[in-house]
This record gives sequence, C-alpha cells and structure tokens, in this order.
Amino acid sequence: MEAGAATAARAATLLDGGPEAYPRMLAAIDSAQSAIRLEVYAFARDGIGQRFIEALAAAARRGVRVSVMVDGWGSAADGAEVAARLREAGCEVSIYNPLVALLAGRFRRNHRKILLVDDAVAFIGGINIGDEYGYVGERDVPHWLDLALELRGGPVTWLSRRLRDARVPPPHDGPVRIHLSGLGGGRRLRGRYLKAIGGARRSVLVAHAYFLPDRRLVRTITAAARRGVSVTLILPGRSDVSLARAATRSLYGQLLRAGVRIHEWTETVLHAKAAVMDGRRLLVGSFNLDPFSLANLEALVEVNDAAVAREGVAWMERLAARTPLVTAEQLAGRSRLVRWALDRLGLAVLRATHRIGRLLALR
Repeated sequence: MEAGAATAARAATLLDGGPEAYPRMLAAIDSAQSAIRLEVYAFARDGIGQRFIEALAAAARRGVRVSVMVDGWGSAADGAEVAARLREAGCEVSIYNPLVALLAGRFRRNHRKILLVDDAVAFIGGINIGDEYGYVGERDVPHWLDLALELRGGPVTWLSRRLRDARVPPPHDGPVRIHLSGLGGGRRLRGRYLKAIGGARRSVLVAHAYFLPDRRLVRTITAAARRGVSVTLILPGRSDVSLARAATRSLYGQLLRAGVRIHEWTETVLHAKAAVMDGRRLLVGSFNLDPFSLANLEALVEVNDAAVAREGVAWMERLAARTPLVTAEQLAGRSRLVRWALDRLGLAVLRATHRIGRLLALR
C-alpha cells in the first residue's frame, strides 16, 4: 500500500501496519503545538515504544500539553515504567483500571487506540505501540497485520470535544463518522456492523483478529451469503490468544454451508479489525467482533468513500490471495473423534466468552 488513500479533502487516509502508521504518528507528535492526547491499550517501553516516549517527552518539554492513558491490563508489563518516564518529562499519564482494580471488580478495559494532535489530526485503528506491529522503515519484515486511519477535518473536531466529555451528537454529514463506546458498552458499535453487513448488496470483506460473533451477527452474515452477496472472511490461522482459534473454528461449518468463503492467515498474527461492504463502506477500529468489546472502551471509524474503501479491499484481497480457502472437505477430513473434541472445545469456549462478556457489560 502507498502512504494510504485519501479523499480529495484528505479526510481519511488508510495506513497499513506500523511501518506506515508509526512514522506519520511520530511526525504529528513532533509538529504538535498545543495538545496531544494518546489512548492505547498496550505501550511497550523499548524499541518503537522508546521512540514514542522520546517524542512525547520532547513535546511536553517544549510546552505542549501531553495526556496519555494506557490500559492496566494491556500494558501490565511496561505501563508503570512508561508512565514514570513520561511523567518525569511533564506529561499527564493515567493507567486505566490497573491490575489492582480487579480486586474491586473493575474488569473493563480501555481497548482504544487513539492519537489526537492539536485537535487537527487523529489516528484511530487497532495498532498498539510495540515492535510486533512492524519496525519503522522496514516494510518487508514480517509483522502483525493491522490497519489504522489518519483523519482530518470535522470528525476530528468532534472527537476532540467528545474526548473532553462534551455531550455532542456525532455529525450526520460527510464521509467519515467516528463511533466511541463508553461505559454504556459497545452495542452501538456492533450495531454498525449489523447494519453494514445487513445492507450489503454485492460484497462483504471482513478481516478480524478475534472473530467470536454472537448468534445474531452470525445470522446476519449467513443471510447475506444466502441472498447472493459475496462474503469473504479472513481470519487468523494463528493467534496470540489461547483457544480463540478453536472457538472461531466451531462456527466454520455453519458459515461454509451458507456459502461464506473463509481464508486463514498463518504467516504472522492477524490483528486487524476491519470490514468493507460493497467496495465503498469501510469499517476500521479497535472494536473486535467478540463479546469483550461490548464491555470495553472501543473506537470504530466508518468511512463511506469509494477511494478509501478500495484500499481496504486491495489490502484484504492481497491477504486472501496468499492463503488457501478453508473447505468443508478439510473439516470433514479429520477423524470423527478429533472433530467432535475440537468442536466441543470450541463451542464451550465460545459460549463461555459470551457469558463472561454479558456479565462484564452489566457491571
């Protein structure tokens, strides 16, 4: 992918992984004049994390107000040291629900990945700050696959007001809409997927890291395929979360019978959370199609622009071209006992995650 595709007004630019996103994020921090706000789930202290620490610290020292929030679980390993280095430089740092908060029953996570600079440019997607997402300037080195959007204009103005806790309705015009879930849960973000897939007429492309949809979402996907929509899922053939793949695979039979095409990416970890409908509506963010994202703080960007969406389509088609299709014959090729055991395990994990997700969403 080039540096991204943008609308004529440069409202949205799609960025492919850390090698594209990190240089632009760092450049925005280096040019900041008044304020920087960063919310990120996982923030590593070394490698690219050190580059971000240095850039944020330099901005604070030259008088820019720098506010950083990291998640207590996602940044459990390095969060305390990252916070200490940034505070020493004059940055405001908070840790959302540190691990000790678990003792008080606060299990929700801040899973957002948002960088907002001078209320003028924002970066939103699924990319954390860590070397696994790709080294700056080294595009050909294998890395976790993910996407982010660089945004400018009216949606960024709305985002800056919204993050200051202003009760402002989202804009209803323009090609870009930002959706945030707060403590009320992420059902509205899930609703954007339901509406987009349910309204698709020609094609649905989905690339998701943790694909554990509820029954309604599965029905929406299979219904689209049965009415003639070309539905392609690109899912991880390896995962950083134990048992997630078994839970996802328990849905394969139902999806394949409906005519859904499934590809499994195995070269690296697929960490993206993205979809394109009819080649013109793109969804990118931190929001996973799993029950935990219904309880977490999440962000989702909806872009209705064919030029930007085409970049998303091209990105997903490149992945699909490098991975074989999963077939019903492959699933049936396993021994009956192995197939039964894996399906039982997957269904048990899937049901357990949905029960836990519902409980978290109620707290």
